[in-house]
Amino acid sequence: MKKWFVYSFISILVVGLLSACGTSGNGDETSGDGEGEGENKVLVMGTSADYPPFEYIDTEAGEEIIGFDVDLAKAITEELGYELKVQDMDFGSLITAMKSGNIDLILAGMTPTEERAEQVDFTNVYYTANHMIVSLKDSNITSLEDLEGKTVGVQMGSIQYDKAEEIAEEVNITIENRDRIPQIVQDLKTGRFDAAIIEDTVMKGFMEKDADLTGFTLESDEEGSAIALPKGSELTEEFNRVLKEMEENGEMEKLINKWFGGEEE
Repeated sequence: MKKWFVYSFISILVVGLLSACGTSGNGDETSGDGEGEGENKVLVMGTSADYPPFEYIDTEAGEEIIGFDVDLAKAITEELGYELKVQDMDFGSLITAMKSGNIDLILAGMTPTEERAEQVDFTNVYYTANHMIVSLKDSNITSLEDLEGKTVGVQMGSIQYDKAEEIAEEVNITIENRDRIPQIVQDLKTGRFDAAIIEDTVMKGFMEKDADLTGFTLESDEEGSAIALPKGSELTEEFNRVLKEMEENGEMEKLINKWFGGEEE
């Protein structure tokens, strides 16, 4: 009887200890405006890692998502006391993912259009670039008029898609979209597209690696890229504060020089 009692007591003690250990771990790690107690306040950044140098995966170095937007997000979240997690998804699904509560912010070279601003809040613009009409060198496409009767590829849900629709009002083009920029470039090279519209800073990297690609930029009146946050988020003001500080103390310029070679447009 004594042995049975001792064994029973030990079993109860072991189960209790295991249960206590099971409640530790990541219990204080949450997303959503940094809610949660403890030190591990987490913000999940949604991005589309096909957009170098803003966000991409350098497969020769590993599977980590790197780029200008990632470094910017790290700088902001570190200043505000959050841990950052980066989640890759198709560009066209980013806003839906945030509205569903799956991510807390979007940093993906996203332009703050009026339509998007109805669904999310945007910070101040942190970078401005231009649209580029991209084609193969032997296509002889050097102006918008040369797109007459051509098929033009753009990224689904992007501001370039809106630009293509704008061009289509003046020039007869067929618009096709793809989820990822590399898909667009590949379809251009295989003849599925005659041309594509891609941001110039992103296209710069592709053109440096592929001598068959060429293009020309369009003067843009777009507002540039901004960070998207949930509607009514208290973080929007905090993000704007840090962005302003980074511009004033030179940290933003350092990031631009690192990822764009100092050629801000």
